[in-house]
Amino acid sequence: MKFGGLIKFTLIDYPRVVSAIVFTQGCNFHCRYCHNPELVYPSLFQESMPEEEVMAFLRRRKGTLQGLVVTGGEPTLQPDLLDFLAEVKKLGYLIKLDTNGYKPEVLKQALHQKLVDYIAMDLKAPLAKYEQITGIQADEKILLESIDLIKNSGLPHEFRTTYDKTVLTDEDIENLRNLVQGHTYRVQECLPVPKEKSVLKVQHTEI
Repeated sequence: MKFGGLIKFTLIDYPRVVSAIVFTQGCNFHCRYCHNPELVYPSLFQESMPEEEVMAFLRRRKGTLQGLVVTGGEPTLQPDLLDFLAEVKKLGYLIKLDTNGYKPEVLKQALHQKLVDYIAMDLKAPLAKYEQITGIQADEKILLESIDLIKNSGLPHEFRTTYDKTVLTDEDIENLRNLVQGHTYRVQECLPVPKEKSVLKVQHTEI
């Protein structure tokens, strides 16, 4: 696993669960409002935190912390994600996985192996506008497969959208809400990206 950071305590990222957060390095999306380009663009990566350092922390905090949030970047790109989740589960932690939904085959395995307890998927935009937000042309079948997997998982879950009003409209948000009707859907404010973190400063040849 390639970890770009660790937050040792949070009360807000995993609903009703006292948790830590690990951030994985690498993402297949390059969102225009990203606040963590150091987790997305390889040229900005810092030295990865050793997996054993993360596991040692979790062993020490066992009984104090209840859960671990695995976010990114995009965690499902990590080839050894499932092995890591299995080791965390052995310690008795609840696991919340944040994902952009573009690796449904990984989600399917995680669900089958009962390695996650809560899933949050980002719905970036209606399909026609995905490229404007993420920098890639999205495959509708891939996204819908992940949405259906999560809807039918039987696990607590949520879908969420960062409302970038320079691209999205109220109608777009309503269409996304209808797409996941009957399931928790959250709309997040799109905060300005600090100048020092603007993706506009990153070489676009990496996209």
